[in-house]
Amino acid sequence: MLNFTDVTEFILLGLTGHREWQVLFFIIFLVVYLITMVGNIGMIMLIKVSPQLNSPMYFFLSHLSFVDVWFSSNVTPKMLENLLSETKTISYAGCLIQCFFFIALVHVETFILAVMAFDRYVAIGNPLLYGSKMSRVVCIRLISFPYIYGFLTSLAATLWTYGLYFCGKIEINHFYCADPPLIKLACAGTFVKEYTMIILAGINFTYSLTVVIISYLFILIAILRMQSAEGRRKAFSTCGSHLTAVIIFYGTLIFMYLRHPTEESVEEGKMVAVFYTTVIPMLNPMIYSLRNKDVKEAMNKVISRTCL
Repeated sequence: MLNFTDVTEFILLGLTGHREWQVLFFIIFLVVYLITMVGNIGMIMLIKVSPQLNSPMYFFLSHLSFVDVWFSSNVTPKMLENLLSETKTISYAGCLIQCFFFIALVHVETFILAVMAFDRYVAIGNPLLYGSKMSRVVCIRLISFPYIYGFLTSLAATLWTYGLYFCGKIEINHFYCADPPLIKLACAGTFVKEYTMIILAGINFTYSLTVVIISYLFILIAILRMQSAEGRRKAFSTCGSHLTAVIIFYGTLIFMYLRHPTEESVEEGKMVAVFYTTVIPMLNPMIYSLRNKDVKEAMNKVISRTCL
């Protein structure tokens, strides 16, 4: 019989144990978090008030920004608190809640990126039928799937996390409650959780990434068939931002979740997790605004109206 204990809280070891580094990290991540909030909320408001951004592409982009706001807010505030705190604790219930929203929002974002790829295919492959095929009803149905599927998947995954047992050791080698360090920390119940995590992540990432790859293969074929050089340039421009976001997001998640949890993989994953929990949500609005002519024009009009 293992000597199980009733765990009421965990200690998050964070990124570093050096006090001077903790203060520096607090300042850096506070600035990053503020930029993330301003950038994503600003993008949502800009799409809301700009008539020229009233299209399915920007409807999906506003939802991507909405998810990024919650994705970053699920992790960063607690990380900032622990960087200045001596105890660095999180309650058992708080840990499960953080796990639940993290897994849910990751799945929602991956499938929104897949939906956006499909939207680009319809826009470039069938521009004359784009308005009828991507009607308001179709867009709402497409955007509903990531939310429903993501939260249901997360509920199942969090119940498996709840089945883990801990034998007194409560120090999590991470800055938030993530599955790999929790599996490494647990002393029983890990077999089902570990393999369901890998299988679930593998199936969902593969499925959503397959949609993206197939959509972009058809997009490439459609672009190569275009006679106009200006049309090809515009098509590449609208797809470039989305493709950049896809490569960054999927690359970091695959590195984190499709590996057997070990001390080395947990330590490496912690560094990668900094990137996709704080940096990517900050970069997304920059990628879509700096590389998108329509967004820049809408932003200039809003700024001009505000100044006048």
